[in-house]
Amino acid sequence: MAENTAIPALVQSQRDFFKTGGTLSVKWRKQQLRKLLDAVCKYEKPLFDALWKDLHKSEPESYLCETSIVKGEIRSAIKHLDRWAKPKRIATPITHFPACSHIVYEPLGTTLIIAPWNYPVNLLLNPLIGAISAGCTAVLKPSPYVPTVSGVLQLMIEETFPKEYVAIVQGHREVNTELLAQRWDFIFFTGSPALGRVVAAAAAPNLTPMVLELGGKSPCIVGPDANLKIAAKRIAWGKTLNSGQTCIAPDYLLLHKDIKDAFVAEFKKAVESLHGADVRQSTHYVRMVTDKAYQRVKSYLKEGKILAGGAYNDAERYIEPTLLDNVALDSDVMTTEIFGPVFPIITYETNEEVLEFVNARQKPLAFYYFGKVKDGNYLLEHTSSGGACINDTIMHFANANMPFGGVGNSGQGKYHERETFLAFSHTRSVLNTSSRIDLPFRYMPYKAIGLMKMILR
Repeated sequence: MAENTAIPALVQSQRDFFKTGGTLSVKWRKQQLRKLLDAVCKYEKPLFDALWKDLHKSEPESYLCETSIVKGEIRSAIKHLDRWAKPKRIATPITHFPACSHIVYEPLGTTLIIAPWNYPVNLLLNPLIGAISAGCTAVLKPSPYVPTVSGVLQLMIEETFPKEYVAIVQGHREVNTELLAQRWDFIFFTGSPALGRVVAAAAAPNLTPMVLELGGKSPCIVGPDANLKIAAKRIAWGKTLNSGQTCIAPDYLLLHKDIKDAFVAEFKKAVESLHGADVRQSTHYVRMVTDKAYQRVKSYLKEGKILAGGAYNDAERYIEPTLLDNVALDSDVMTTEIFGPVFPIITYETNEEVLEFVNARQKPLAFYYFGKVKDGNYLLEHTSSGGACINDTIMHFANANMPFGGVGNSGQGKYHERETFLAFSHTRSVLNTSSRIDLPFRYMPYKAIGLMKMILR
């Protein structure tokens, strides 16, 4: 760990190491990826234990949502990195003869990765995979709100890599401030839109490129012809996963008026099938991360009529999955990203009402529709979001073959597998012109312009 007073020296040491060219070899990068894979395997059980202690996150959920994703991404990077990093031949117009064109992928340099607390392993290490794959150095900043997990990650990183290559820095917002005051070649940030603006402002003086993975209020629409049993189960799973503390969790429900009561009944059944009759006793139900988060989400219970759930326990920071009806559109629960297991309900009659409601708000990170695919596609065509699912929730993130990212208020840039490699790389265009022939087309006084026009016609 580095104290914030040592941060400038740490960044300079990484910049000096990068300048040596030691990270450029693809063979060397793959060796570092294998070291990271071995480290994750070695520390997997301590990470599981830490996730349980900090978040009450079960081992199966920690495996599915944290370590399995990281290990899969590392293995994919090792398998495909030679192809990803290989220069790519590009077509060259006849007007450029005698020349050939290609693009090369060069590492951006010294990078900063700031991770949140909700998926503290996945969202710290997946960007690191991209940094290593691209040939960058990295300073990692885990969240202080999951201190046990962050401590295990520190042990793992410091045992695996020299700090001039990959380092980890602990601390609260004053440390973030010090980190963001440095000049970086790239910043990867995952967190709230409010903090994303802080990062963007800090990056602006140096025009530092960024990926911002943010969030927002992701709508979940249930149409009149949806399979309510499946819809309720998949929505209940997406909302109770990590107790709703997921950036792509469905935030609020738009239910067609004809199916509202039936959906509520199916949602109750689905929660019980997932977590048992007493959700509080479920070993797979996560707690709110801090007292502040707990009090904020708990306060939403007063902002509508409770149709399902509503129980809570202050000592455990436990809030039962809750459906809220009769919520005011200007209430906190409808204007703030909930990031918890409370689900406000709005009813609608037509798809045009849905479009008006969704498009009147900031672009969300995710968009969910349950019902006929043609209706889902119609709504997708007339809205914008970072990603989307028709008849599912969350699972688009789990498909590593698709890029993941936000748009507008929900973020910028994207990652996952090759996209992560590209995020930490500069795509450099190179034109190689032969000096054996020198055609006169481009030179003043443009005597061959007539022939040029014939060629370009």
